[in-house]
This record gives sequence, structure tokens and C-alpha cells, in this order.
Amino acid sequence: MMLQYIIEMDKTYHMSTFGSRIPAAFTHGEGSILYDSNGKAYIDFLAGIAVNSLGYNHPRLTEAIVSQAGKLLHCSNLFYIEAQAKLAKLLVENSCGSKVFFCNSGAEANEGAIKLARKYFSSKGMYKYEIITAYNSFHGRTLAALAATGQKKYQEPFQPMPEGFRHVPYNDLTALEQAVTENTAAIMVEPIQGEGGIIEGTMEYMQGVEEICRDNGLLMIVDEVQTGTGRTGKLFGYEHFGIQPDIITLAKGLGGGIPIGAIIAAGEAANAFEPGSHGSTFGGNPLACTAGLAVMETILEDGFLESVEQKGKLFKEGLINLKNDFGFIKDVRGKGLMLGMELDESIPGKAIVNKAFEKGFIINCAGHNTLRFVPPLIIKEDEIKQLLDALREIFAEIQP
Repeated sequence: MMLQYIIEMDKTYHMSTFGSRIPAAFTHGEGSILYDSNGKAYIDFLAGIAVNSLGYNHPRLTEAIVSQAGKLLHCSNLFYIEAQAKLAKLLVENSCGSKVFFCNSGAEANEGAIKLARKYFSSKGMYKYEIITAYNSFHGRTLAALAATGQKKYQEPFQPMPEGFRHVPYNDLTALEQAVTENTAAIMVEPIQGEGGIIEGTMEYMQGVEEICRDNGLLMIVDEVQTGTGRTGKLFGYEHFGIQPDIITLAKGLGGGIPIGAIIAAGEAANAFEPGSHGSTFGGNPLACTAGLAVMETILEDGFLESVEQKGKLFKEGLINLKNDFGFIKDVRGKGLMLGMELDESIPGKAIVNKAFEKGFIINCAGHNTLRFVPPLIIKEDEIKQLLDALREIFAEIQP
């Protein structure tokens, strides 16, 4: 089908929530490479926004999905589901959690975590409902997740927001401590603010958040929707800080492209939900959990995470070299294969995204005019070097 016809259909029949999209329609992929309807190849450094963790047509993931599709796509959670039980076991055995609930997205996982925190205290006869989050955070687009998100630009069209959310500056422990009230139930934090522009939590901050939670009897929720499933070079982002959260939320890369989200809870919080207090029609279905198993088993193989860490260091060093050569690059941030390059406001990030696309590279721009790089975890070192060379050419062309 011709691209222009697809675009016309989209504009006629699909709600314009995504605005004017980049004019391409992809037909297939292999490894870290996507091919559009004209046959042009692109090296993908976006991975469906940190979703396609194993890239495209990964043998293990593809075989698992095809095999399961020929058996059973979905059945109700009224029955036991083998793949669901196996994936829950694998997540618990490789995290600080003890029980898991499956849903379909990051927003759902964060909504569920908010409910779990409130339920935990209500079960104890305590009226604690407030969730403290950070400015510049992003926790999803459903109403409660949006209220937790610390960015007014996303909230303003949908006022009034649900009550019970307080926002404080990121990496500011004093402000966080001052925001705690007798009604506070939990603090929700991202190890790295992804949509906010790849802003890293410091060691002092992340450990301080845990300490404030422990000192005040609060639950610590770590939003790992973007940082989880190997993205930062460790299975979970919280592992970089030597902390043990009470609740972890996952989605994006967990299914390698199949929608799945998860809430992992530890200790007493893991038992707060009771029959009827939460649920999901599609969450944890056989297809999604089979995909999640294939992704997790691959990531947990010997050397996989070490490879992500090594490629991340190579990538970050290359970005830092560019920063040293071009004065309009303000900062380079991130861990593993979740990296950002902040540009001066005089250089529009979207223009760089478009120029990279013309050269056959897919990247995007997140908060603070930051180029975001979240490629498939199986990206090759040579492909990283190709992007670095292309960025150097683009930057040389636009050097003020």
C-alpha cells in the first residue's frame, strides 16, 4: 500500500493524538534495522521508545510468540496460566520482590502501584493516600498516572486532576522530606527520568529516598517502566543504587513488543491486594507472558547484561567526544543503553531527529531539548559507531 494513501487514511480515520508523524511506514525489521514501505533501511535507536528490547525478528522471541499463537492467545484470569506463573517466578527470583501482578502497560502498572500503596495502609486501618513524585517525572497518561506525572503540560487540558499527589524537585532530598505529611503513603521515583530528558537520580538521592521512606513508614515505589528489563546495563535500574524498593513497576521492554506490564511487590505490600481489589482482563495472558519469558530468559543469559553495559560505555564515550567538539551540546547523561544528549535551545532537537532520519537513523527528542537514544539491547557496536559518525556530520553542518 502506498505511503501517501496510508497517511491520508490515518488523517481521515485516526484521532490526531500523535500530530504530524514522521512520513514513514515500516513493513519489517531484522536485528536493529527497520525497513520502510519503500525498502529503505534505518538503524533504530528508539526501539519503539525502549520497547523492542531484543530488536526485530529475534529468533527466540519470534519462535515463542508463533508457537504460543498456535496454541492459545488468551484465557481468563479465572483460570491458572502456566506462562504467567513461570514469568512471575522469574521476576521474583531476580528482584527484591516476592509477588507479581501483570497488566498491559506502564500506565496501568503505575495505577496499580498507587492502588496497592493505598490498599496497604487501608488494610491497616490507616488513612494514607498521598503519593509524592518528582517534577519532570512521567508516569503515564491515565488520570491517576497523569496526576502523578510532574509535568503540567500533560495535565492542563484534563483538569481537575485526581487528588492525593504532591510534586517536589528531583534530586532534592530536603524538599522531599518537607513534603511528607501524615497522609503520605508512598514516594514514587524513576531511577532515570526518561521522558523528562534522561535525568539521572544521584546515588545520594536514591538512597535518601529509601531512607525517608523507612524513617516515615512509607512505601518506596520505583517506576522502572523505561529503566527496567536490562535497559541500564542491570536488570533493574534500582540495582545501581544498592536499594530495595517495596514496589517496582515494569512494562515497555518486558514483552519485547508484545504489550505487558507488571507490578512487583515485596514484604507486606505484596499481600495487600485481596481477591476483588484489583484485576485485569488481558493482563498476564498466555501470549504476553510467553513473550515476557523469552525476553527475560534471553536477558538473563551469561554475558548479555555485561554486553549492554559495555556497549553503553562505548556509546556514551562517543557522545562525550561529540560534546567536547561542539559547544552547543550542553550535557550527556544516562546509563547503559538509555542515553541522552542535551542541546542548547538554539539548536532544535527535532531538526536533528529529522536530519538523522534522512541519513537512515531513528532517534527522538525528549524533555529539555534532549536527543534520546534507547536502541534495542542487541544493537551492534558498529551500528553505534555509524550513528556517532552521522551525528558528527550533522553537527558539523549546523555548527553556528
